[in-house]
Amino acid sequence: MIILLHIKLNCKKCNGISVKNGFQSNGTQRYYCKSCKLSQQKSYVYKAYGKHISYYIYKLLINSSGISDIGRVLNISNNTVNKRILSISKQIKLPIFNETNQSYEVDELKVSPMNKYWYVTYTINKRTKKVVDFIVGRRTKENLSRVINTLLLLSPKNIYTDRLIVYNSLIPESLHCNRKNQINRIERYHLNLRTHIKRLNRKTICYSKNLLMLEAVMKIYFWGDSLSWS
Repeated sequence: MIILLHIKLNCKKCNGISVKNGFQSNGTQRYYCKSCKLSQQKSYVYKAYGKHISYYIYKLLINSSGISDIGRVLNISNNTVNKRILSISKQIKLPIFNETNQSYEVDELKVSPMNKYWYVTYTINKRTKKVVDFIVGRRTKENLSRVINTLLLLSPKNIYTDRLIVYNSLIPESLHCNRKNQINRIERYHLNLRTHIKRLNRKTICYSKNLLMLEAVMKIYFWGDSLSWS
């Protein structure tokens, strides 16, 4: 009787040929890819190594699931969820907008993590409701100017804001509109954010501990659909 031993494996990263290369500490066979030099196993016990785990994290994150919720549902650790969220956000490239002569709304969403005050300042196209740019941090002139400068490069028709005084020095008077009830669309978008992102919910124990994680989550929510999850 002849027993055929499985000595080769298709690489999970580049689909190249991987050959046997010793054993893990628990006795599991290890394979080594000759093309991309990656060591791997045929199968993993820990669920975080699943092929579509990043996509599941993305979908849960934008549907009002916190870090602990995602960890419980996917049966992975909270630290793994945090690391994967940061990894996903780094893969997202800032969108390029070629539009001109459009109207935009700018506003700030207040977040209160650990008795601090941060703001998610972002801008949307008044017609398409697409997020053009955002910044997370204090509501300073320097931070607000980054968002406004992005809009000015697009040769906008109008820029609508609330009556925060600092906008008067950042936006040309011919483009600036700060009359009442002119930013209804972005204020409605605020409600979507607080509903879909758990760390932005009011009166809960879920909050952001650091600025980097909050920025990563917002980036994923705004532009995560641009990634290829196949």
